[in-house]
Amino acid sequence: MLGRILSTYILIVMAITFPLFFVAAFIIWLITIPFDKHLKFLHYYTCFWASVYTWLMPTWFVKIEGREKYKKNTTYMIVSNHQSQLDILVHFRLFLYYKIVSKAEIFRIPFIGWNMYLNRYIKLVRGNKDGAKEMMAASEKTLAAGESVCIYPEGTRSHDNEIKAFKPGAFILAKQAKIPILPVVLNGTGIALPKWKMNTEGLHRIIVRVMDEIPYERFANLSVEETADMVRQIMIDELAKLKNDMNNF
Repeated sequence: MLGRILSTYILIVMAITFPLFFVAAFIIWLITIPFDKHLKFLHYYTCFWASVYTWLMPTWFVKIEGREKYKKNTTYMIVSNHQSQLDILVHFRLFLYYKIVSKAEIFRIPFIGWNMYLNRYIKLVRGNKDGAKEMMAASEKTLAAGESVCIYPEGTRSHDNEIKAFKPGAFILAKQAKIPILPVVLNGTGIALPKWKMNTEGLHRIIVRVMDEIPYERFANLSVEETADMVRQIMIDELAKLKNDMNNF
């Protein structure tokens, strides 16, 4: 019974607030676009919008670690593991500036998707070679403009919350742009919001941990595949530590 109440509660909150938050986003976009070419004001507002739902959900406890490792005025290729659709919301809790790469289906959601277009986030049409090329071209252009890009290199959500093999796109971009890679590891979202349903039973602890950046010099002489394997292993090791640390959260 409690689970149904919580599910209904959050859905009602979203239904009521989506239009209101989008109207505010549009106004911010309209006012700031003449002088804010990177749309930072709108992005930080979007971080707030997304964070509201994690703040209001009484069974979700989100802990952010390592935010200070993100250096301002540095362009990063940000890579994260992917356990759940909730990952996008909790990543916004970092309140760090970046353009996120997200599947095209999210852009079709009323209000949320419209806001993603306003932010110039990057759309990926999965299972489509042209879509992948367009995503890579948009990401390359974004990085060249000095804006960090966030990609889930697994390509889709993990079914067992372990880190799957990485696709090469993020590492091709990092090598081409000669920029550092910033790994982010999270845990707990796959249980809190598993595929196709909301788990409202019990309390759910979620941790998002920003790791030390990997400078370009460290992978400059590695192949794309070697770079992907190196970063994946670093993130696998960190995820194991994070799971142990969750016992103290």
